[in-house]
Amino acid sequence: MAGIAHQIADRGQPCEPPCLSLSGGKTTVTVRGNGRGGRDGIYELASDTDGVDGMEEIAGAVWRPETLSRAGQLNLKPRHFLETNDAHSFFSTLGDSVATGPTRTNANDFRAILVL
Repeated sequence: MAGIAHQIADRGQPCEPPCLSLSGGKTTVTVRGNGRGGRDGIYELASDTDGVDGMEEIAGAVWRPETLSRAGQLNLKPRHFLETNDAHSFFSTLGDSVATGPTRTNANDFRAILVL
């Protein structure tokens, strides 16, 4: 999905911005480390429809164009969180976690990416 977002932003393919890409389905992750789980003009929402991601009481997170600069101001190293599968700590520190509480459903994982 990130690759598609970059293709839209950089080349206007497969659609010109503004463009909203939606996807669903369970993802496969190779876990590394002991983490808790998670570009300009690009916004993303990634969440679980059951309201709980793994063992956490967080459904997902929001990515905004200023996410990396805000992380830098807090001396957060995004690559470290990615390599240790600790997106929850990264987005929680930024205040960008999405917490809905349990929905009592487990239909799908959901992603929406808006490229402006």
